[in-house]
Amino acid sequence: MMMVGEQPGDSEDREGHPFVGPAGRILHRAMEEAGIDEQQVYVTNAVKHFKFVERGKRRIHAKPKTIEIRACKPWLEAEIAVVHPALILALGATAAQSLLGSSFRLLANRGRLIDAILPTPVMATIHPSAILRAPDDRMRRREMGKFIEDLAAARAYLKT
Repeated sequence: MMMVGEQPGDSEDREGHPFVGPAGRILHRAMEEAGIDEQQVYVTNAVKHFKFVERGKRRIHAKPKTIEIRACKPWLEAEIAVVHPALILALGATAAQSLLGSSFRLLANRGRLIDAILPTPVMATIHPSAILRAPDDRMRRREMGKFIEDLAAARAYLKT
C-alpha cells in the first residue's frame, strides 16, 4: 500500500520525512488500530515542498496551488512506478485530486474504491490533520473512528 498526503508540514520539512509531526502521530496510531503494518506501507506526499506563511516564529501550512501540484506530479508518478502499490490511499482532498483530477470530491467519495482512473486502485479519506482541527473532543473521537474504519477498509481490500 502507498499512502499519499498533501505536502510536508513544518515538522516534516525540518526532519525530511513525511508524517513525523502531530498529524503523523494520528496516522501511526490509526494504522496500528486498523491492523496495518507500517513496514508494508510506503508514505509520501503529492506536493514535495512545504508551502507556508510565517506567523511570528511559526510556519503555518498554506494550501498548494494547482500549478504546484502539477509541478510535483512527475515525482509522485515516478514513486508509484517504482513502488507498484496494490492500493493507493489518498489522505486528504489535495492528495486525492492530485491523483484523480480536480473534480474529485473527497467527502462524496470517502472510503470508496476508485479503480477506473489509474492502473492502481485508489481510496481516499481525510487527512489526519483534519482530526486535529475538529472543534471538540467528541468530534475528534468521531473523526478518528471513521478514519480508522477507512484504514481498515483499505487493509481489507488488500487481503482480497
